[in-house]
Amino acid sequence: MDQDHMNRDKRPDIQAGGDTHQTAGDGRPRMTTAQGTPLSDGQNSLKQGARGPTLMEDFLFREKIFHFDHERIPERVVHARGYGAHGFFETYESLSELTSADLFQRAGERTPAFVRFSTVAGNKGSADLARDVRGFAVKLYTQQGNWDIVGNNIPVFFIQDAIKFPDLIHAAKEAPDRAFPQAQTAHDNFWDFMSLMPEAIHMVMWIMSDRAIPRSFRFMEGFGVHTFRMVNAEGEARFVKFHWKPKQGLQSVTWPEAVGINGADPDFHRRDLWEAIQFGDLPEWELGLQVFDDEFANRFAFDILDPTKIVPEEEVPVRRVGRLVLDRVVDNFFAETEQVAFHTGNIVPGIDFTDDPLLQGRNFSYLDTQLKRLGGPNFTHLPVNAPKCPFHHFQQDGHMAMANPSGRANYEPNSWSGAEGGPREDPTGFQSVPVAAPGPKVRERSESFADHYSQARQFYISQTPVEQAHMAAALVFELSKVEHPEIRARLVGHLRHVNEELAGEVCDGLGMDMPEAPVPAREPIPDLPPSDALSILKNGPNCFAGRKLGILLSDGVDIDQVEALLAAVRGAGAIPAIVAPRIGGVKASDGTEIGAQECIDGGPSVLFDAVAILLSEGGAGNLAEKHAARVWLADAFAHGKFILYNDASRPLFDAAKLPLEPDEGMMVMGDGMPRQFLDRCAALRFWGRMR
Repeated sequence: MDQDHMNRDKRPDIQAGGDTHQTAGDGRPRMTTAQGTPLSDGQNSLKQGARGPTLMEDFLFREKIFHFDHERIPERVVHARGYGAHGFFETYESLSELTSADLFQRAGERTPAFVRFSTVAGNKGSADLARDVRGFAVKLYTQQGNWDIVGNNIPVFFIQDAIKFPDLIHAAKEAPDRAFPQAQTAHDNFWDFMSLMPEAIHMVMWIMSDRAIPRSFRFMEGFGVHTFRMVNAEGEARFVKFHWKPKQGLQSVTWPEAVGINGADPDFHRRDLWEAIQFGDLPEWELGLQVFDDEFANRFAFDILDPTKIVPEEEVPVRRVGRLVLDRVVDNFFAETEQVAFHTGNIVPGIDFTDDPLLQGRNFSYLDTQLKRLGGPNFTHLPVNAPKCPFHHFQQDGHMAMANPSGRANYEPNSWSGAEGGPREDPTGFQSVPVAAPGPKVRERSESFADHYSQARQFYISQTPVEQAHMAAALVFELSKVEHPEIRARLVGHLRHVNEELAGEVCDGLGMDMPEAPVPAREPIPDLPPSDALSILKNGPNCFAGRKLGILLSDGVDIDQVEALLAAVRGAGAIPAIVAPRIGGVKASDGTEIGAQECIDGGPSVLFDAVAILLSEGGAGNLAEKHAARVWLADAFAHGKFILYNDASRPLFDAAKLPLEPDEGMMVMGDGMPRQFLDRCAALRFWGRMR
């Protein structure tokens, strides 16, 4: 046998898949499993009824998700770039009427917590300010086991069925032939997939909004995404959606700032969280519950099992039941943040699942993923993953086993008594809600999931004009990076079902004709009302606390002005950051040496929420000749930041070609002015300057 023939026998042509004459009907090969079994439907997992649970026998789904889960060694396939911290959850009041979950039984109960924030698409080395969904995963070490709320900072998702998750992530990540782009969605593959998946359009609106470029982990919401159940001691079950509401208010950055921050400090989000905790400005969120019953679920305009939909807060108000506080950074990043293993299937008595097909798939996928990432089944022995309550079972051996059953028995049932016989089941332990399966085994999507545009429109009309303008600009930017005109046309066609004016703005920005709108699977509801809860700017802070003021100083600056400003900043609970021509700092008018945290060349104004410019006449003249100083001020002005300045700084404004007639976002230093300025900074931006 010749060598070529031997090589062909050893390595079959995986591209051709064997018999290339077997085609799908349009000349392309039939899609098969890795075993060669042809697929009739790769869009839907096998369920017990169209709205029923995903079945374990679905070998097509399991093979696809299994292979996807093991694509990367060792970093996570998604959510690779993360940052974590320790803290606690404190219950406000007993929720025994809703749930038997132990942590909700006693007012004031404090439960240890670990939280990991992350981007989704980028690798571990990518930058923090990519336009992307942010993971918001919370591990609560309760007295009845670990409960993981594995969510995002956006309450909906791209897809309705977990079988599509590998396709989504493959489309969003770097192309396999060129290995770019990294941590960005402005490319053909991503938008090709989006344009062919109408169910993703609601999520498209969210990621094109400022929600996808948060100012900080501390200033973003978290959501459990799916509908879960809460079950009380009497076995009464209600549906629930989980929300994390930041007590510091919501805040995002603009896209030009995100680009600038990624260049100046790609670790911006993780540095912000680290410094906030170290300085004692502890991040805090309130846990909110949307609780509703079957009667509401049956009359709600959308399916509560559909992960591409929200339940508007105007229809089901959010009840705030406790607070999450992060008060301790990790001791070792790898041991804790990198090795922490979250799983949607980690629930406790009093919490249960629904038949949401995306949730059902996640319940399989997460556990499977840990096997590859953490080397074996004993990852729960790692301190960050181990329960903090007593635990007993007969699981044994395996890679890196640090504990094994003691005594004679490692099986049950057994007839041995006492410690020799080991643990026994407890009738009061976890029990699933006995929900009847709704129909025959089918591989299809429920008709109740078919409205893909109504809530996308609702999200858009809920935004302020400033936020709507940002969304249009984001769509133009992203689609301008798409090389194939037909992809742009398909996506804009979907936008016509969302808002005709938005579609028109995007067409104008791209220089294209308005395309035809696709025929919707179900006619959108045209009159859903706006929801203020969906806007960032309508839910911002009422003070400047927790934010950072960049203060540009020069030699000879008036020490009284500096001291008055620093006292006001600290009194407002904000963080002052001194920026100087040199990192060594400046010498004030009285000879006081003032240290700097940033030099003008390395600390651009995009790193700060607002800026102050306090200079001497000579210092202003020197800085006016520096390109970096002119750009520092011009960027702050262009990004709509509130600006405080003294009279001596005028030459720098002239050099930057900026007006000195104060608008509502510019204030001149004077008696009592620092406090007035910081009060105005509570609005975070002067958007009127950016129109």
